[in-house]
Amino acid sequence: LMFSFLRSGLRPVGPVWQGASWLIALGVFAPIASLAWLALGADFAHWQNLIRYVLPDAAINTALLLTGVGLLVLLVGTGCAWLVTAYDFPGRRWLHWALLLPLAMPAYIVAFSYLDLLHPIGPVQGALRWVLGYDSPRQWRLPDLRSMGGAIFVLGFTLYPYVYMTARAMFMTQPAHLMEAARSLGETRWGAFWRVALPMARPALAVGLSLALLETLNDIGASEFLGVHTLTVSVYTTWITRSDLAGAAQIACSMLLAVVALVWLERKGRSRQRFGSAQRMRGIESHRLPGYSAWLATLLCSAPVLIGFVAPAAYLAWESGKRFAQGTGISEGLVSSLFNTLGLAAGVTVIAVAAGLVVAWSTRTGISTRAPSRWPAQVAALGYAVPGTVLAIGLLTPALALDAGLASLFGAEGLPLMGLGVVLVVACVIRFLVMPVGGIEAGLARIPPTLEQASRLLGEGRLATLRRVHLPLLRPAVATSAMLVFVDAMKELPATLLLRPADFDTLATWLYAEAARGTYEEGAIAALCIVVAGLIPVMLLARSQLSNAQQ
Repeated sequence: LMFSFLRSGLRPVGPVWQGASWLIALGVFAPIASLAWLALGADFAHWQNLIRYVLPDAAINTALLLTGVGLLVLLVGTGCAWLVTAYDFPGRRWLHWALLLPLAMPAYIVAFSYLDLLHPIGPVQGALRWVLGYDSPRQWRLPDLRSMGGAIFVLGFTLYPYVYMTARAMFMTQPAHLMEAARSLGETRWGAFWRVALPMARPALAVGLSLALLETLNDIGASEFLGVHTLTVSVYTTWITRSDLAGAAQIACSMLLAVVALVWLERKGRSRQRFGSAQRMRGIESHRLPGYSAWLATLLCSAPVLIGFVAPAAYLAWESGKRFAQGTGISEGLVSSLFNTLGLAAGVTVIAVAAGLVVAWSTRTGISTRAPSRWPAQVAALGYAVPGTVLAIGLLTPALALDAGLASLFGAEGLPLMGLGVVLVVACVIRFLVMPVGGIEAGLARIPPTLEQASRLLGEGRLATLRRVHLPLLRPAVATSAMLVFVDAMKELPATLLLRPADFDTLATWLYAEAARGTYEEGAIAALCIVVAGLIPVMLLARSQLSNAQQ
């Protein structure tokens, strides 16, 4: 009976599930198609104007920013990952997870904090002038943070954990005998790292680097705060300031070329990954560093944590404490923004997890002898690669067309989809759909097919098998995915700035407005709320890495 069941070619899902997964995939792809249609259908006089006055500077700034951030995250992420993996020094036990903490700090919050911390009359420069014996900023001051160097500094020390995570995972799984063979052939520890460990880790480094550069390309808050006019900032200013939607769409299409290049880099890195024996091999043993070398390693690994998390988080806590100490409390606008943020994040989480479950369930191999199409899951991953500003431009035209259709059909006034925030929710779902799809797919891969086979042999249908067998086993994966989506939706700035309804602020847009006005007190409270929420997934990542290291 079991043999005939397996030979039956029974599909793991029916046409309804597969149709739903394809509709979700088409929904993710629709903004990209809309963007191309809008850009190609516009007057190319816009394009001539952009090529002459806007694109050259924006493209050069974007290329310089990506290059600088890429070099910095590679240097810091790879160096710290190798130090905490291959060497033993004071503080290593907590540094290996503390190096992930900057992931809790969105780049625009770090820029917001350092603009005040490193202001010419701020606390850092004031203390340095006191130590050096100067009286005023006219006598001595640090270079202005509002520059390309400042943007590279902020984004690099915020995004290096992407490279650190992938590099450390690769270093931890490298067999020790390869390094020992290199040492026995006369290589120094540095030579063995350069010629053996680093080449083996290149695919992982490519994946981490591409993720960091995609986040850099998506950034709008930090770049604008620091005065760097990138392609992303150009899309925003062309649409909002100049009211030129067609020009913004054309710039957004040019950004997609950079996105395609980065996705190709990530795919190439993954394609080069190879796995050896399935048997567990002895990992690299940490070497105890002597004397001042140990403390130098502690200093080098502590600096990214201090710069990327401790200093900005301490500033936010101090500024928030000052406001509470003054008895001014929290304004009604900030409370409203907090509830708006929680409501938006909750709605995005529910829809994204439900859509991710449909896509993951319909594309699993399960008990079928015919492999289902992987295209819906692959298309669903495109949303994360598309910057929020580009996604917003692509959604605007179909959203306005739907609003016009609803107005004519039901006599609705105004823009119901835009005004109720439906378009904003859709944009966030598209952007973060990859998280539940990937998480639930990984959870399904851990469930033995025999459990589903037993359920089906006992007469349960597909939906009942999902409800009674898979969903209880998928609870950890679903909960983790939901939490990641919730926190990222709270932090999302570009899409929220462009698609939010009138008089609708989230904590991210509230902070953006406060920073634009130069009023830091309430902005610090909003930023602190976002950081506290961001600590939750970072702690889970740290716990996961710790458990992997102990296995």
